[in-house]
Amino acid sequence: MAWPSWWPASGRCADWGVGGDQIGNAKLSRVNHRRPARGGLVISASMIDPHITVVGSGSLARSVCFSLAALSSPVPATPIRVTVLARGGAASDIARICQIRAAVTGSGVTFVGEALRDEVDAMARLQPGVLLCCASAQSPYEKTTAPSAWTSLIARAGFGVSLPLQAALIVRLARAAAQASPQTIIVNGCFPDAVNPLLAALQAPITCGIGNVSTLAACLQAAIGLPHQDDLALLGHHVHLLQPGRPEDEVLAWYAGQPLPDVTSLLGPARAMDRRELNAIAGHAAARLLLALVTGTEVHTNLPGPLGLPGGYPVTVAEGSVTLRLPPHVTRADAVAWNLRVGRADGVEVVGGRVEHSPQATDALAPYLPELAAGWPVAALDEVIERLTELRRRLRLAPSAPLVVAGPGTT
Repeated sequence: MAWPSWWPASGRCADWGVGGDQIGNAKLSRVNHRRPARGGLVISASMIDPHITVVGSGSLARSVCFSLAALSSPVPATPIRVTVLARGGAASDIARICQIRAAVTGSGVTFVGEALRDEVDAMARLQPGVLLCCASAQSPYEKTTAPSAWTSLIARAGFGVSLPLQAALIVRLARAAAQASPQTIIVNGCFPDAVNPLLAALQAPITCGIGNVSTLAACLQAAIGLPHQDDLALLGHHVHLLQPGRPEDEVLAWYAGQPLPDVTSLLGPARAMDRRELNAIAGHAAARLLLALVTGTEVHTNLPGPLGLPGGYPVTVAEGSVTLRLPPHVTRADAVAWNLRVGRADGVEVVGGRVEHSPQATDALAPYLPELAAGWPVAALDEVIERLTELRRRLRLAPSAPLVVAGPGTT
């Protein structure tokens, strides 16, 4: 597919030709000289309870909590509290470490850890201002830690085939919050580029996601030497954590309303890192977002799945709400259509109340779940989770098979 008609010819990677380093350096010089003056963050009173609940105990949840303990923030009328919820005793260990880190930092943030047993009970009792889910029923790292016929299926179909398992816990949490703590802001860290549209289709509350485009934006911000993302805008998807196969499918980025060239080269060092290492970046950016939500701070950033939309977008966070801040001449419809197109490399999209699979994913699923291979209505999610969980149980017993990886959506 060609470049979008609304993307200027001067911003298309193919138009830069050879000598990309010289062009990139020239762009960097321009960016540094055009860096806007800034007097500080805009702070306003927030009616949100400064109580953050983080669900999960994996590397992303730990990174978020460690950064919450270390980041300085404007002190609200009520000190910020963080509750870590996880299965087993991991939550208490994370909270203990974070409490020590907060003491060293002097941030004033307090941490407690609890075992997660019942989602409705937890929401009714905790009544958090913001809830962040960092746990899912399917680890993205299983392909390396425990390869099997199941991970081979995901590699053939695309990561999106695991959408129901990525959504299982956050859907329960969102439903519990709607029932027992309706004022809670819901933030999702599990494949938000596709899970958040699923939540929206189910009419479950969702504000935004973390990771993915926010990680890429942080890497670009550092690469070109920006002090903040006020004038940095990205359209980017989960699939862009790896370099796309075609230049026209690359992340679209703007600085001060102008297309940013050589994005592929700028993101190269970050994409070469181990995916788990990127969680340290994602978690740090997420912690800043959570603090902004509970303090009423105005922040310009880039987030996946804002307002239940597919993929990632530039946004403004203020007064506990998230709004799009698209570049000039880019409409919401343009941005959504672009994210849907590039996101098909993951093998899945949520549109019109249905989960649709790509031809690649359909072919991979058909021998196992022919009735679901072409797609399914979002209302059938609970049943699909059961069917996919049973298929995973069986395929985990069989060895993985050598295969050709289908594309960036397989990670």
